[in-house]
Amino acid sequence: MSVRTGELDPRTCRELLEGREVGRVGVCTPAGPQILPVNYVVDGASIVFRTAPYGVLGRHAWHGRIAFEIDDSDTATKSGWSVLATGQGELVEDADELAALRAFTDNRPWGPGSRLLYVRLRWDSLTGRRVRGVP
Repeated sequence: MSVRTGELDPRTCRELLEGREVGRVGVCTPAGPQILPVNYVVDGASIVFRTAPYGVLGRHAWHGRIAFEIDDSDTATKSGWSVLATGQGELVEDADELAALRAFTDNRPWGPGSRLLYVRLRWDSLTGRRVRGVP
């Protein structure tokens, strides 16, 4: 079986992001890189997720550049895709913006505990790749 690869255009990347609920956030910490799963929503040209103020993401995700990744794979066909968004993480603090996020998105964390911080990633890079197995 040979394999074909190709870049995904930004529109396809966005559609794939909008079709999922769970991804992974990558941040740099003093202890080294960390990658953690989150559920999220796409809001305009950004990704929004909630986190606890005392966790790794609450301490590091809104102080600098972060990465966000989603993917899918099929081992039987050796096919899959991945989408990577990178940009500045920022804390959502504006009351009107928070109210709109709460009213128009279902951004409730799946995990237990209080996740009071909303973090936004306004991507400045949105890229993706697809791999297709060919018999």
